[in-house]
Amino acid sequence: MSDSAFDEHLAELIPRLRRFALRLTRDLPNADDLVQSTLERALTTTSHKRPEGDLRAWLFRILYRQFLDQRKHAKRYAWLLGAMGRETPTHAPSVEHQVIAADSLATFGQLSEEQQNLLLWVTVDGLSYQTIAEMLDVPIGTVMSRLSRARRAMRQASEDESPTPTLRILK
Repeated sequence: MSDSAFDEHLAELIPRLRRFALRLTRDLPNADDLVQSTLERALTTTSHKRPEGDLRAWLFRILYRQFLDQRKHAKRYAWLLGAMGRETPTHAPSVEHQVIAADSLATFGQLSEEQQNLLLWVTVDGLSYQTIAEMLDVPIGTVMSRLSRARRAMRQASEDESPTPTLRILK
């Protein structure tokens, strides 16, 4: 890949990296710093990247490892529910949709960090199982089973929270 093609592809991936970093850090300045350190590491170690590898997976892997390193050194734990930039809806959502969204976010917040990341990588970023497996250095079957457990935990948590209506027997 030529330098200009590499730079163009890198520039296209910056918004995705920034969104993921924002979700991880929950703080815009920290997210920007994380993306900057990721890009710096990527540009200084470009020669170590396998040419047949996926640039997107490689950058997400660097970003995620950078985040884990920063968290380990700082001894901090940040909840991984972040604000993702969304367009403003043209109409206000109904109260029912707001309640469902709040319940879903609360349920999502109960999942482990690993489960949250897997669900977001697959559903929001559209990463393939193979790409995630490369990012985490695990077999693809491990990714699939962890994702299955995350989805099951999400379903169970949401089912446990939904109140069952009580029925009265009338004679």
